[in-house]
Amino acid sequence: MGMVQNLRVRPDLLYVASGWSTLVTDVRGRLAGSGPQGFFARNTRVLAVEEVRLDGREPLAFSTANVRGHAQLSYADIGDGEVLPARAAYLRTQHFVGEGLRTQWTLISYAPDPVSTRMTVRLAADFADTSETTDSGQRRQFAGVDTAWDAGARELRLTYRHPGLDRAVVLRVVAPVPVQHADGTLTMDLTVPPRGQIRVDLLVEPVIDGQHLHAPPATFAEPGDAASRARADLVREFTRLRSSALDVAAAWRRAVDDLAVLPLGEPPGPAAPIAGLPAYQEVFGRDTLTASWQALLAGPTMLRDSLRLNAEHVGRRFDPWRDEEPGKPLHEARRGPVSALGLDPFNDYYGDWATAPDFLVFLGQYFAWTGDLRTVRDLLPTARRVLAWIEEHADLDRDGFLEYRRRSASGLKNQGWKDSDTAIVDEHGRVVENPIATSELQAYWYAALRHGAAVFAATGDPVRAARLLAGATRLRRRFQRAYWIPEHGNYAMALGPDKRQVRSVNSNDGHLLCTGIVPARVARTVARRLFAPDMFSGWGIRTLSADHPAYNPFSYHRGSVWPVEAGTIGLGLARYGCWDQLHRLAEATFAAAALFEGHRLPEVLSGLPRDPAHPHPGVYPQACSPQAWSASAIVALVQALLAFRPAAPLRTIVVDPHLPDWLPELTLEGVQVGRATFDLTVRRRRHGRTSVRTRGDHVTVIRRPPVQATFARLSRTHR
Repeated sequence: MGMVQNLRVRPDLLYVASGWSTLVTDVRGRLAGSGPQGFFARNTRVLAVEEVRLDGREPLAFSTANVRGHAQLSYADIGDGEVLPARAAYLRTQHFVGEGLRTQWTLISYAPDPVSTRMTVRLAADFADTSETTDSGQRRQFAGVDTAWDAGARELRLTYRHPGLDRAVVLRVVAPVPVQHADGTLTMDLTVPPRGQIRVDLLVEPVIDGQHLHAPPATFAEPGDAASRARADLVREFTRLRSSALDVAAAWRRAVDDLAVLPLGEPPGPAAPIAGLPAYQEVFGRDTLTASWQALLAGPTMLRDSLRLNAEHVGRRFDPWRDEEPGKPLHEARRGPVSALGLDPFNDYYGDWATAPDFLVFLGQYFAWTGDLRTVRDLLPTARRVLAWIEEHADLDRDGFLEYRRRSASGLKNQGWKDSDTAIVDEHGRVVENPIATSELQAYWYAALRHGAAVFAATGDPVRAARLLAGATRLRRRFQRAYWIPEHGNYAMALGPDKRQVRSVNSNDGHLLCTGIVPARVARTVARRLFAPDMFSGWGIRTLSADHPAYNPFSYHRGSVWPVEAGTIGLGLARYGCWDQLHRLAEATFAAAALFEGHRLPEVLSGLPRDPAHPHPGVYPQACSPQAWSASAIVALVQALLAFRPAAPLRTIVVDPHLPDWLPELTLEGVQVGRATFDLTVRRRRHGRTSVRTRGDHVTVIRRPPVQATFARLSRTHR
């Protein structure tokens, strides 16, 4: 066991969520209106302050914890439990998040005499956008708030006076005593009977664009809205992992638990997850698809719903403000005031080049795992539209590569997977200007051509399938000539606007391995370069070399370590049979997970080295946790260690397990491939050999290395 355990991201906050709603409190469960605290609905802070006093004193919780992802429970001592005769009394505070919020206060007494107290609750709302409440955020829209008290209904209505917005919140009290209101403060005189209790509920019901969102019931079980139904379905579906390697088992359990609490509940794909909490509660095309693809070994429903949700939001017109074009998939859609007012374009923003090829890749992957031809046919018109956008608009200068260029003045400069403004830098540390053809986009396009070919062949269009396969072959050759740097043993990060190589050593090469665009003869050279000391921190692969002049271990994309890349790179290493490197990456990732509370990997780790001077790496300061694609990376790594490849239409799986000595065995319970559900047990024998056993619905198991792993081994042998 390592020296560091239970590391927390954002250690001063707790947050729970459901669908489009999030509650952010301090560690005692309080809403004091500071920083990012508050209850947010549709990216709008509809409750900033919820301040409780009993006889003028604040009850301080001595125990607070989240429950099942959407609820929170606190206990506060309001008596003297150590005095006799008994004077023990406690305040139990429960928060339940649904479309709205229910706060339930219960005064519980163990005293033989009645306990009387005056309870006051101060309430306030500022209707800030989520982006305005972060540590670096500033208010970009502001207006006053009207207050109206309905004594008969016991309702306090707070209405935002901004002329361009329709935002309000109704705060309704359910209590067994009269309720008074003055200046945003509710007052109740409560008497708790001997050894009894009394309860007060506050129902927080946002009104967004005329839609009244109701508070959920007071239950730790799922309350029954779309997001909670999706959560319950995923809990039942997800594969379970058992192993004597406790960190692996714990990381898997945390990963699937997190994925199960993150569905947005948005039709027509309610199980599609948000990107992460507390910052990315929105429709997020690329992240949603990537997390769902990486998690396929846990279950296919997330990817099915993510494909459906993304298909619903494909671009329909030319709109430079939103970087929108017909057939171009959505990047992200927020619903907060800043976007609703048009102060930024993110109410429906299309500034991303990765989502389009990803849609085609993951549609092919979904078919391979499920054989669900009906869903694939339903999504085929979208696949054609996306393919048309790539072919007609994504290659700006018709040189055979995809290059992005921002059109929106308030959009994203970089529109590959590394989308921060300073992510793409040349070898001298200078920011590369648009247009940019990053390496991973070409690899995604290569994979899209191949997976798209499989989809079109399966749906009766062999001519188009053959054309796409031929295009993939040409792209692979063209890419190798333009991006390969033989003297360094790696690929250029990008081609800049002058078509020169951007020779910065970075993590994109792992994405190239995953897609198969790398020739087998150089794959192991590429893998070794990724694990050189400047790239491999000991906790994962750095996004940018530590030797680079722009390296910053706590940046977003210039030297940090993203757990999501461990999943993608791990699958690439397995594809080429780079088992030693895969075992190092897997050990690093599971060890990193073990540092954190509950084995939950955050969005971004720092790039600091794993050595005695750095017993833990820390995190990017604004990291989300949980983060969907950090959770899915755990699932993808297990898939990589098994070299698990499904062929659902043939009711077959192909495997080539290589378990490291620290993972002697594992059992996956409830694996789904097509209509078959089965358990898979893999054990490591002497000299690293493995046994494979299935139990449950019949599937054919073929033990065979990936084709490119065989070619990579042969090319090394013949040198």
